[in-house]
Amino acid sequence: MPNRQNDSLLQLINSLQKAEKRNFKLFSNRNSGTHSLKVVQLFDVLDKNSQLSDNAVLKKCGLANKNQLANLKAHLYRQILASLRIIKANESIEIEMHEQLDNARILYNKGLLIQSLKLLDRLKEQAKDFHQDAITAQVISLEKKIETLHITRSSADRAEVLSQEALLVSERRKNISLLSNLALQLYSWYVKNGHIKSAEEEARLDSFLEAKFSEIRMENLDFYEKLNLYQSKVWSAFIRQDFLSYYKYTQKWVDLFSIEEKMIKLETMHYVKGMHNLLNALFDLRHYKKNYEVLETFKEFADSEIGKQDEHIRMQIFVYLHSAKFNRYISTGSFYKGIKLIPKVVEKLQEYEAIVDEHRRLVLNYKIATIYFGNGDYETCIDFLRLIINDKPGLRADLQSYARLLHLIAHYELGNYEIIESLIKSVYRFMAKMEHLTIVEKEMFKFLRNSFDLNPRNLSAAFVQFYDKIKQFENSRFEVRTYAYLDVHSWLESKIYNKSMAEIIKEKYLKSKRK
Repeated sequence: MPNRQNDSLLQLINSLQKAEKRNFKLFSNRNSGTHSLKVVQLFDVLDKNSQLSDNAVLKKCGLANKNQLANLKAHLYRQILASLRIIKANESIEIEMHEQLDNARILYNKGLLIQSLKLLDRLKEQAKDFHQDAITAQVISLEKKIETLHITRSSADRAEVLSQEALLVSERRKNISLLSNLALQLYSWYVKNGHIKSAEEEARLDSFLEAKFSEIRMENLDFYEKLNLYQSKVWSAFIRQDFLSYYKYTQKWVDLFSIEEKMIKLETMHYVKGMHNLLNALFDLRHYKKNYEVLETFKEFADSEIGKQDEHIRMQIFVYLHSAKFNRYISTGSFYKGIKLIPKVVEKLQEYEAIVDEHRRLVLNYKIATIYFGNGDYETCIDFLRLIINDKPGLRADLQSYARLLHLIAHYELGNYEIIESLIKSVYRFMAKMEHLTIVEKEMFKFLRNSFDLNPRNLSAAFVQFYDKIKQFENSRFEVRTYAYLDVHSWLESKIYNKSMAEIIKEKYLKSKRK
């Protein structure tokens, strides 16, 4: 039986809503040939039972061989996309503009030059209004072709106007390309490596950014230039763990969409990603009040028409909303509230398995593990950490490292001393190999290793000594990442004062609110 999980056609069929399936049937029935009927028949078979083998599908569809089935599947895939294009044209400004550009080409090929130029003129204004330089460039290219090959009685300075427009668009597209390349490179670096770990690494980052920004024009930026600039600044600040700058540029990112609200529908995912990063920045700064306000705004957006427009957007919003909720419960010590959310999140992750990216799944599993740890359920915490540890460590080396460290501490809490020593060696080797060992982490390994030989009566004093030793590093930018992923101080305080970790964190939260 073929691997249905990776079957592109089945993934496409499974992604369709009821209205989209109904539209496909109507679209196909308009093409009432024998081949179209076979396509609909294959669609019905795969829609009702996606686990059928190819031989069973052949039999149900009355096909002669697998080559015929392969051809029919390819045709069905194209037909579904064609039917989606029709209904999505009214929902997507980009698809609508591409359709208008195709119409202008058709009019030109029919020799209806003036009609084509009028349509292109209207389209160019719409493209400029929505900052769609790629469309604008294609419009200008077709206008230049018409003016070069035909006499249209255009104004005398038409050639000069088109030439200037082409140069301006070309310059802006080049700048957007440089900025978007930089944003992508920084984000990819973060996803692969996490935060910077030393002054030397930061110096290399500074040198890289200086060289890149020297190539970029920084004045008179339009929407997409600003968007990519702010994204570059966001990733740069987050990699450095400069949380104030991270907040500053995530706010600028989101504010762009407040200034031009029409762009939210066109670039919904950029807006959603901006809101996600703004919530993260406020979480990192422990700005509880504003975090709550932004979270409420994001919830309202999730219930809006734009927020519900398609499954991919709904999935991303769901993941980011629940990630923000988990962050809130972690930072306020309300772990029991997070526990109530977890079954729903796990169910949705399974439902969206085909479209949730590996990085987001990794992050959510770590947050879920953290919530179970904070709630004292160390065994379930270990179960979720294993989902990360047993994965290939090619993504987020920092998170892979902290998953192993939290896994080690969870076993320590359970009193599984027979495996602790081997775990310490294993985790230490992994983190050293990944170059993720900070001073705080080295001290933690030393403490855990030495604590086995301590008399229980002396253990409390050892916790105090360890706490005092690492307290001095809490404001170090190259140590703060440990506290961002694992609240070592609160864990130690729970041991020193014989309280739950949830109680310690909640006390800190309430104290911060009174300031």
